[in-house]
Amino acid sequence: MISLREAFGKYLVELAEKRDDFFVLDADVAGGTFTHWFRDKYPDRFVQCGIAEQNMFGVAAGLSTLGIIPIVSTYAIFASLRAIEQARNSIAYPNFNVKIIASHPGIDTGPDGATHQAIEDLAVYRAIPNFVVLSPADEIELKKCLDFALSHKGPVYMRTGRSPVPNIHDKKYKFRLGEPDILKDGRNIVIFATGIETYRALNAAKHHDVAVVNVPTLKPINKESFVEILKGKKFAITCEDHNIVGGLGSLIDSVVAESGLSVKVVKIGIKDKFGKSGDPKELAEVFGIDEKAIEMEIKKCLEQL
Repeated sequence: MISLREAFGKYLVELAEKRDDFFVLDADVAGGTFTHWFRDKYPDRFVQCGIAEQNMFGVAAGLSTLGIIPIVSTYAIFASLRAIEQARNSIAYPNFNVKIIASHPGIDTGPDGATHQAIEDLAVYRAIPNFVVLSPADEIELKKCLDFALSHKGPVYMRTGRSPVPNIHDKKYKFRLGEPDILKDGRNIVIFATGIETYRALNAAKHHDVAVVNVPTLKPINKESFVEILKGKKFAITCEDHNIVGGLGSLIDSVVAESGLSVKVVKIGIKDKFGKSGDPKELAEVFGIDEKAIEMEIKKCLEQL
């Protein structure tokens, strides 16, 4: 098991050995985002911007006009709220080739508390034109997503994560932008999960006849693929370490409503409230996004069939 922020930091160094077209920008949190490994090995390609995220995003926008791919790394709360004007107007509006990789998303941020727990970031970036929004579930998928981000021409926002997670994919896995990733088949009920919630959903569904679908792309999506999965289902359970407003739950709500399907959507996520300081596992239980909470919803849905 490895945290996605650690996997990101290690993979940056691997990528830098193969390609020299990207720089990494930091806002004095390299130890927390694990970009310190890149900094130590490639100091000439590491830009320390200090505690000035808005300026850092502006610097990234400028660097992108020189043919450099800027990888901006900071905590999700700062990337989505402190520097959002620059993300929108300086990066997305001119459609610049900047990659924003955000660690410490959701209540998985843990003891840093509500002020540092980004439960709005997916909603924020989904609402900004030109941004691709990614939330990988494990180390293997993170690498595939980062490979895609560097090959894609345009702005990308991607979550990493603080807590260790197991690999749920094998090395043959192929990331496809906008496509759902079916992990388990099942009748009547389908669980859509993203990020850290994916392995929790898989564990919760282990002994139940329910489908589990990983959603690494929050924007754009291939709506038709989701509709095909939802056809014939009675319930769709969404699992996310994010506010149920504007994230994965809202995405599935929209697909169901626009397609005219008769599927009840049950949302597991942060119920439109701020987080608290605490151990990430304990917070997941308190806020009802752990494996037990997911399995409880599965059982409730099964009882209604």
